[in-house]
Amino acid sequence: MRPPAIVISGLFAGLAVIRSLGRAGVPVVALHHGPDEFGHFSRWVIKDIRVSHPEHEESAFVERLIALGADYAGALVIPTSDEAVKAVSRHKERLEEHYVVACVDWTVAERFIDKKHTYALAAELGVPAPRTVVANSIDDLDAAVDLLGFPCLVKPRESHLYVETFGRKMVKVHTFDEMRRAYQEAADAGLEVLIQEFIPGDDTAGVNYNAYMHDGEPLIACMAQKVRLSPPQTGRPRVLVSRDIPEIATAARTILNGLGVHGFACTEFKQDARDGIYKLMEVNGRPNLSTALSVRCGVNFPTIIYEHLMEARLPTPAPWRTGLYWVDGLSDALHSARHLRAERSLPPFLLRPYLRPHVWATFELRDVRPFAARVLALARNGRPT
Repeated sequence: MRPPAIVISGLFAGLAVIRSLGRAGVPVVALHHGPDEFGHFSRWVIKDIRVSHPEHEESAFVERLIALGADYAGALVIPTSDEAVKAVSRHKERLEEHYVVACVDWTVAERFIDKKHTYALAAELGVPAPRTVVANSIDDLDAAVDLLGFPCLVKPRESHLYVETFGRKMVKVHTFDEMRRAYQEAADAGLEVLIQEFIPGDDTAGVNYNAYMHDGEPLIACMAQKVRLSPPQTGRPRVLVSRDIPEIATAARTILNGLGVHGFACTEFKQDARDGIYKLMEVNGRPNLSTALSVRCGVNFPTIIYEHLMEARLPTPAPWRTGLYWVDGLSDALHSARHLRAERSLPPFLLRPYLRPHVWATFELRDVRPFAARVLALARNGRPT
């Protein structure tokens, strides 16, 4: 039997990792901490364990993880959320006494989790990115208006904390009063924000560069284009399609090497409608939301991580499938109905992902319990996780 993998956090990325490793014959232990997580319900999980919140109860979380080393010594630990990456990377040295850890050091992780550092580095390296002002106080808002104009974005430095608090990724503002309210709302919650230029372009202007980095090179990579976001313009993807976008490869490699990222990373860009240049949006140094799309396209990042770190096997470049859709059906149905007029989408555009080859975000006929758990969470909360 192959040594087990401990997958931390069980939303979209976690579920995709669990399924991929389980199908490859890897025993999976799922650690979950949120009431709406659904990955631990997968048939591929041999043991699911409720743990303390990695962000808000970091010490208790780390001590529990270390204690589990008595049962799972030598297992691979894969954090699949930002809060898990923070806790694991900050205590990586201790954890490596018990496990193989699929996570960069905190000195690296901090630079992509805190977007202030990511954009500062992009400016140093000449990677195109939106103009950004760090809002340390309300006095910085005037300077932001002078530099950026409207509309612009009030965007968190640490996305996962903002989403947890407000249920959204950012706020698009059109007036100074809207900017001030959004800034103050975040400040009252103890959250730091950036004021950022809004890059014009519809949802399809957003793209992902997914790669496995080793010794400064992407050993294998695949890409995807966003189709629809929830909510439009400022939300997370609800539909993507695999697509070859060679124009983003150089910029992605530059920022990943500058950050010092190794292993898997997802780098996001948006094509500026004014000049056609792809601008850096963010870097995620962990399995991403649409991991299942890469897997179905032929680039199985979860097994690549496992085989490299546990079996000393590196991936080799291989063809991957384009034109395959990733569909979050629950979110797409709700947001398409809610934003039908604003998006002005015609039926062929709405239906195309469902009529073409696609992979569901959570539904899988042979592993239906995670989807059922997500539906129950939707009924509880009134919105999809």
